[in-house]
Amino acid sequence: MSHQTVIVLDFGGQYNQLIARRVRECQVYCEVKPYTTPLEELRAMEPIGIIFTGGPNSVYEESSPKVDPAIFTWGVPILGICYGCQLMAHTLGGCVTAAQEDTAREYGRTPTFYDGGCPLFKGLPGQGISWMSHGDYMAKVPQGFSLVAHSQACPNVAIADVERGFYGVQFHPEVNHTEHGVDMIRNFLYEVCHAVGDWTMEDYKNTAIRQIREKVGDGKVLLALSGGVDSSVAAALLAEAVGSQLTCVFVDHGLMRKDEGDEVEAAFSKWDIHFVRVDAESRFLVRLAGVQEPEVKRHIIGEEFIRVFEEEAKKIGQVDYLVQGTIYPDVIESGAGDAAVIKSHHNVGGLPDYVDFKEIIEPLRLLFKDEVRQLGRELGLPEYLVMRQPFPGPGLAIRVMGDLTKEKLDTLREADFIFRDEIAKAGEDKNLSQYFAVLTNTRSVLALRAVNTTDFMTADWSRIPYDVLDKISTRIVNEVKGVNRIVYDITSKPPATIEWE
Repeated sequence: MSHQTVIVLDFGGQYNQLIARRVRECQVYCEVKPYTTPLEELRAMEPIGIIFTGGPNSVYEESSPKVDPAIFTWGVPILGICYGCQLMAHTLGGCVTAAQEDTAREYGRTPTFYDGGCPLFKGLPGQGISWMSHGDYMAKVPQGFSLVAHSQACPNVAIADVERGFYGVQFHPEVNHTEHGVDMIRNFLYEVCHAVGDWTMEDYKNTAIRQIREKVGDGKVLLALSGGVDSSVAAALLAEAVGSQLTCVFVDHGLMRKDEGDEVEAAFSKWDIHFVRVDAESRFLVRLAGVQEPEVKRHIIGEEFIRVFEEEAKKIGQVDYLVQGTIYPDVIESGAGDAAVIKSHHNVGGLPDYVDFKEIIEPLRLLFKDEVRQLGRELGLPEYLVMRQPFPGPGLAIRVMGDLTKEKLDTLREADFIFRDEIAKAGEDKNLSQYFAVLTNTRSVLALRAVNTTDFMTADWSRIPYDVLDKISTRIVNEVKGVNRIVYDITSKPPATIEWE
């Protein structure tokens, strides 16, 4: 099935992923493309609408990102956000300058007044809070545009050329701080672009299964299953598509949380697949014996994982396809052109050379993390697996400070289980982004860590109720041998990191 598509054209804005997620939340499919993407490629996608993102530049500077003016002749509606708004004004004959102290330089929460007759603000209150972040000012708007929103400091917070379907806002409707911001995006999609809302996870699942079957045919497929959300959902999707042609190799390195290995195995028992669980705890612990530096631990674990995977893959024989759990943020964050590079992802790096595969299959490549979770539910994965917290690749090895032993790992497993158990009983699990225990290298001292975050690039320490912390502390001290002191980490990121190592 071919979906209606909206293109999010990226000019280096920090919220580009968030814009795309908001569009998807409105059940409209979209893709993020760098502004350098050739117009022929964009036109071939047959978009029903285009959104220009924000960006850190000033449009009047010679080196700033620009767009081919021909994009405005397609007859496709365009929404410009912040820099995107100013770029639209600049390109179509307006004038953008640096804001002076007495004009419209605005940052943060700003009371804003909207024209309810504008399709972008249809059905919304006439006043609300918007999130501003701009130091430039549209001194002159292009011919054909009208002013449809203003603030106390800025008369042209939003502009519109309704006839051509061009809209620009100097604030960020995609962030939570902007009241009714998602409704504005929805209005652009449905009132301006005439979207029908054909992007559903059930349809994505059915389409992906059909495409995988057509690609794989009767070939063999191999997947290294970590037990994390992405690889588990990818495995479930491939299992549904090709069944016994799929082999999932689950390397149980002995560094997982309590009962997680059994839970992963049980979750995949319903599918007709070859599930190989490798008990590799002893070989990992032998390699890690006496190692204290976290980076050395990571290197050893990564290398040993590949060695085990190599050994098991050789037993399978010729493999035609290799599956990776790459998701859309991995693609976007790796950057393209002048797009902001948040972090590089090398999902193919380190794969054994002997695996003679025709192609790598990445069935989640176009999905955000929340969509991956939705797909997991559609496929029937249990909620505890779908909502599994982010878990570091090296596992508990970097949550035991200093050298590793099985005794220390077992102690941490029990304490961490109690922490998670009491958090769930108190109903606090829905309020926390990530929470875990750390066995410190100070004798008998255990640390608890819980954070709230939307992007895991910054995080605030979580205010768990004292009575819940008291229950957790009492249980751990009474039930876990060797632990008699509990501390709670109240440091945010930055300056701290989420993990201790």
